[in-house]
Amino acid sequence: MKIYSVFDPEFKPYGQVVTGMDDTVAELLNVLKDAPQGPGVDYVPEYAPLQELPACVEISEHCYGGMPVQLGWCNGFNTKLNCLEYHRDSEFNLGTEDFILLLGLQGDIVDGVLDTATIKAFKAPAGVLIEVFATALHYAPCHCDPEKGFRVMVALPMGTNTEKPDITPKSPEDKLLWAKNKWLLAHPESGEAKQGAHIGLAGENIDIADII
Repeated sequence: MKIYSVFDPEFKPYGQVVTGMDDTVAELLNVLKDAPQGPGVDYVPEYAPLQELPACVEISEHCYGGMPVQLGWCNGFNTKLNCLEYHRDSEFNLGTEDFILLLGLQGDIVDGVLDTATIKAFKAPAGVLIEVFATALHYAPCHCDPEKGFRVMVALPMGTNTEKPDITPKSPEDKLLWAKNKWLLAHPESGEAKQGAHIGLAGENIDIADII
């Protein structure tokens, strides 16, 4: 698997690099660098030390047009795909270290299943704010340095990735709903699949450990 850069043209269908917010980025990184990091992958939808920053208002106003937002993080060590998710809006990511995203496209899902052969890998440099489009399938970042792991800010509309709504399924897509504003496709080998998530990834459970 080739690892592209978020600055490469191949990234355009999946997202974009956000510029012009250097002071906001610096403020976020100063707090993110001290966020907890365990040996696996941990995710916190809303992290008070980030949420309380003036930078949170900047993200709301300049990235989401004034919508209420939550600033959380995904930290740890990872090299595997396991799952892909999407939301009804963009997600913004910012890392204290270089990190890699494994990304697919919602338009490539066929009858609730995505072939993992369609997935591309993109490296985001430390300190670069990126937008991952709503139609881009994504999940936990992968580390570039096994000694440092990753600390990645995750900005989303308020309430995303919290408790799943109690709904009666009406459409085929409803079986993918895993949390609020979170539709999930799990690989059969993943822990999420064992917890009952929709098996929506066919093919190899990609592991980039040997190419980073």
